[in-house]
Amino acid sequence: MICLDVFDPPMCCETGVCGPSIDPLLAAFAADVQWLVAQGVTVTRHNLAHDPQAFLDQPVVKAMLEDDGDRCLPIVFVDGIVIASGAYPRRDALAEHTGLVATASRSKPVIRLSPGGGCCTPKSGCC
Repeated sequence: MICLDVFDPPMCCETGVCGPSIDPLLAAFAADVQWLVAQGVTVTRHNLAHDPQAFLDQPVVKAMLEDDGDRCLPIVFVDGIVIASGAYPRRDALAEHTGLVATASRSKPVIRLSPGGGCCTPKSGCC
């Protein structure tokens, strides 16, 4: 089974796809992750704000952070090999590195907007 590990920069929630102003690149990557999961790829995401120990436990990530600071984030691995750092790879690159054929998403990415508050507004439902 193919494994994709993502070490995300600090975000208020796991995917960063919440709140009043959503980065379209994060929304596209979230859709691509859903597509990978549907293809049978195991995906694990680590958010620096919520799971800093994972960054310390992964020697390559720790070394990259020591050398480049958080500019290197996100870092994306496929089966233990870095395929991208500093930006999220697009679906065609993910497909290439996982041996899959890129197809269009059958659904739009799920985007949660919180009315009148930030992503981490209590009881906003986005985080």
